[in-house]
Amino acid sequence: MNGPGAGARIEPATLEDLADRLWQAEVRRAPIAPLSGERPDLSADDAYRVQDHNVQRRVGAGRRVLGRKVGLTSRQVQEHLGILEPTYGALLDDMFVDEDDEIPHEALIQPRIEAEIAFRLGRDLTGPGVTTTAALAAIDGVLAALEVNDSRIADWRLGLADTVADNASSSRVVLGSRVVAVAGLDLRLLGMLFHRNGVPIDSGAGAAVLGHPARCVAWLANTLGVRGSGLRAGDVVLSGALHRMVPVRPGDTVRAEFAHLGSVTAQFSRGGAR
Repeated sequence: MNGPGAGARIEPATLEDLADRLWQAEVRRAPIAPLSGERPDLSADDAYRVQDHNVQRRVGAGRRVLGRKVGLTSRQVQEHLGILEPTYGALLDDMFVDEDDEIPHEALIQPRIEAEIAFRLGRDLTGPGVTTTAALAAIDGVLAALEVNDSRIADWRLGLADTVADNASSSRVVLGSRVVAVAGLDLRLLGMLFHRNGVPIDSGAGAAVLGHPARCVAWLANTLGVRGSGLRAGDVVLSGALHRMVPVRPGDTVRAEFAHLGSVTAQFSRGGAR
């Protein structure tokens, strides 16, 4: 699990153009062809620069970064997408949705959803050298979470650079209402049952996330450290999926029930079938 490589190989103006394509794809809800198809030389480091460009564009428009998501931490999801290393993206304030609020399906392109463990940091955490034990010590709360992923790349035909550039395919986040102290929890054994429209369709446990969910926080802190950044007290970190991604249809209600953490529910509008 190495961090991004050093040095961009593609000119900044070209990276800005790639960022604008992803931006327009989201605004217009019209997916684009994989960036890696046109630019096979797009490295992970270049792709993170594309991601950073659009994150800063949103911050410049008044949005706030409230944390990060770690993606592709489950071997099942890695094998499904053919990408065998984790990624990260930014979580901005307008991505968070309260459980009682309906998510407009028509505002999304090709959404999929997954149940995750959310961590709230009690203090700053910056790599390199962050261990799983140090990550656990920095966590002051654990919550149930649902993440809505929505690739701006057509048909989810993703390479590593595509999903990185596209803010790790993140779109919306719903957090549960119960905040539990990490002390006393064995995160590896934390079980989850996933329902769609009242029917249980999948299950998972914390060990699906890199063998131990807190490893994702350590990986993220170390990877951000390579890029001259880090995690801050109060940040929310999403662990990555405990199970396979599930497509979302108009009108769906999705619920994940976690041992110790309680449940979390996401509701989608019935309009906007494509």
